[in-house]
Amino acid sequence: MTSTQAEIDRSHLGTLSVLAWIGDPSDGHDIPYLLAYTLGDGPEGPEAGETAARGLLEEIGLPIGDVVMDGTRNPRTFAVQIVLMAGNQVTLTLPGLNATCTAPDEWVAAANESGQVYFLFATRAWPEAVPGRPVTAEVLQGFAGDEEVLTSSAHCVLAVQTLQV
Repeated sequence: MTSTQAEIDRSHLGTLSVLAWIGDPSDGHDIPYLLAYTLGDGPEGPEAGETAARGLLEEIGLPIGDVVMDGTRNPRTFAVQIVLMAGNQVTLTLPGLNATCTAPDEWVAAANESGQVYFLFATRAWPEAVPGRPVTAEVLQGFAGDEEVLTSSAHCVLAVQTLQV
């Protein structure tokens, strides 16, 4: 008898947020990054949210760990898409989910120049990074630079698409 994995209950993820940042251009590090994470506020708590995030990533074919997927080859058919819209709005779309954030001007410039973004989807919740509240560079580094966060995240390079009006 063969069993199949049940569909992921996306409500267990809780609030999905995204954060855009860029490295220090004066250090030659002008890569635009986009981080997706949950607040851990799902109905079953942060542990269920992490399980749901892992299941979602598996379902859409994004490996967790040190493999960096290349989503630039077929950006319109890749499971994860980033669209840059007016007013520095960045929309992240995954199957059954989407989230939007406002990116800094330098992020938009770097994304437009390179045509791509380094994307991470963290399976670990980050309840301190509530949308609408500023995140300091130190707090961002503490989370996004944490080895456990990095090794439990999905990584990919995505083509930046722009909304055609």
